[in-house]
Amino acid sequence: MKCLECNRKLGYTDHKNSMDELGVELCSEHRPRIKKLMLTNNTPREAIQLYYGLKEAGVSSMLEWWDGKKSIDIAISRVKLNIEIDTEYHMMTHEQAINDLEEAMHSFQNGFTTIRIPHVLIKYYLKETVTNILGIMEGLRVHIKAI
Repeated sequence: MKCLECNRKLGYTDHKNSMDELGVELCSEHRPRIKKLMLTNNTPREAIQLYYGLKEAGVSSMLEWWDGKKSIDIAISRVKLNIEIDTEYHMMTHEQAINDLEEAMHSFQNGFTTIRIPHVLIKYYLKETVTNILGIMEGLRVHIKAI
């Protein structure tokens, strides 16, 4: 049991609190930082879990990256991939559909690909989700020059 940010050994209390609150192992120094980020940006818990899952797989990514128009849940700039975590499932309105289309257009105009991942996929199938994202990254590397 070590902090995923600083590799500090975690005691039982820190481990339990971090897993209960975030679903990842963070020390008492890094846990409040992530919680503040979540409150400030309305970041889903699953975005934090995916970020650390990708980090564990060796992927350098950024949480809550500003793309010039809005904050992206996770950005992987080396392959120009934006990842949004969908947390709400209900009937999509035409306004939401237009907004999603405009966001996708904005990303494509800047050379980025945006994928949307349902939060339940991360909650129950984190390793498989990370594996699929690694495959997407490999495909993007083939088609674009990595930065």
